[in-house]
Formats: sequence, structure tokens, C-alpha cells
Amino acid sequence: MPGTLYIVATPIGNLEDTSQRAVRTLREVDLIACEDTRHTRKLLNHFGIDTKTTSYHEHNERERAAELRQLLEAGKDVALVSDAGTPLMSDPGFRIVQTAIDGRIPIVSIPGPVAFVTALAGSGLTTNEFFFGGFLPLRGAARRAKLFQLRDLSATLVFYEAPHRIAKTLQDALDVLGDRDAVLARELTKIHEEFARGKLRELSHQFSEARPVRGEIVLMISGNSKPTGRVSKKGGDPPVREGALSLAARVHELEQEGLTSKEALKRAARELGLKRAEAYRLLLAQKNRLSK
Repeated sequence: MPGTLYIVATPIGNLEDTSQRAVRTLREVDLIACEDTRHTRKLLNHFGIDTKTTSYHEHNERERAAELRQLLEAGKDVALVSDAGTPLMSDPGFRIVQTAIDGRIPIVSIPGPVAFVTALAGSGLTTNEFFFGGFLPLRGAARRAKLFQLRDLSATLVFYEAPHRIAKTLQDALDVLGDRDAVLARELTKIHEEFARGKLRELSHQFSEARPVRGEIVLMISGNSKPTGRVSKKGGDPPVREGALSLAARVHELEQEGLTSKEALKRAARELGLKRAEAYRLLLAQKNRLSK
């Protein structure tokens, strides 16, 4: 009989959030695969757990997944943990889960803390519908393009962000999404836990590059209450949300807000991460397509 792969959620800060089931599982398995063995060892020492550990992170995931599968097929039980929270939530683990599924190895997911769920519950923003985007792209152009794709969603937008990038991300969100309600949560469950609420413009000023920020961050932004995109279907193509995906539609929106055609094209190009010349050619192509 093969062993079982346990996906075990661990605390995002406060060790008291560790479930009894998680502690028991970590004691009973044959091996714990950790994102950082030194970090996990602190948790294990706190609960007097002496189970053997091995590293499993984004840089060794491919080869380590194959090694763990061999152990599981040999009947060994393995627990997968991340540095904090639930594995696979913007953390490594997908490959070993897929490998286990391919090998028909039993998988048990043990629930526990998740940073973005904890943040969303205390945010005060709408929770009945939300979009979790993990980490936004590192480069500004790609980050703005991603935000532009999401600007018509009515769901609350939820992202993880690093402290050294939060100032630029808030400014990009303000430029692309407009001055929406937003909440920035950091150091969740820890001594210096903070929920900063306000408009994106206010948060952008509060967390400017002049003020160093520490701790892991969850950024939540209210959805679009009045989506501008209309759904069209041409030829047999799939539906296209033109307000979110069409450069021409975005330029038109900005012109309606009072910008000149030149200013509108420049801003829309910046939001989409396009060079101005490329945006001009794309604008002509989209206008030609829409006029047919």
C-alpha cells in the first residue's frame, strides 16, 4: 500500500493557530517536506516534534517531487508544509500534488490559516465574491497590464505584495483602477498586525516610498461597481469584454474623462505596458476591426 501525502496548513504568525490535527499529523508522518527546514524547525521544536525534514522549494521542486513520490510509493507518509499558511497558496507544492495524483497516491488536505482569507474576513470589503491574484507581476508594465485586465471585475480584488514594492503597486492600482476603496493588511496575527483602510489615493500617500514598510502584505481593492465593458461576439470568436481588453475602448473612456486623444493614448499605453508606437498601431487595428 502506498503512503499518504498530507498537505498541512501552519500558522501565518501566531503559533497558537496551529490545529491539534496538524500537530498530530506532523508527529506521525515519516517525513516533512518544508519550504525552509530552518523555519519549520522552529514550529516543530515549539511542539516537541522530532520528525525528519527535507527541503522542498521552487528551486528543487522538480527533482524533490520525484524523490518524494518514490517514498510515498514505498509506503511512507509525507507531510507538505510551507513557511506560513496553507501550502500551494502562492507557495510551492503543485508539482508533488500532481505527481501523487498521477501515482494514485492518497492525498489528505488539513485545513488551517490562509493569509488572504484572514485579511479578507477583517477587511470590511465585500466577501461574497472575490478574485485572488496571488502576487502581481514584478515589472511595472506587466503589473499595470494585469490590473487593466481585472478592472471590470465586480469582485473584490485580493493580492499578495512585498513591502518594497507596495508603494509602486498602490500607485499603479490608482492609475489603472481609479480611486477605489481599499484595505492593506500586514503582519497578520502578529504583534504589529495592521489593517489600513481608505481610498487607494490615501493608502498610496500613507505607504509612499518615503515610508519603509515591513511584513508580509495583503492588498484588497473593491470591485468595479459599474463595469464599463460590454460583451460582443463577432464571427464565431469567443465573447470579448471590450472595456477590459480593448485599447480603443480605454482610449475612448479617457477622452470622455477630458483627456486629449494624445494624452488618452499615452496613458492607456502606460496602463497596458505598451510602447507608444506599438499602442498607436494597435489602436488603428482595433478601430478598423470594430468598424467592420
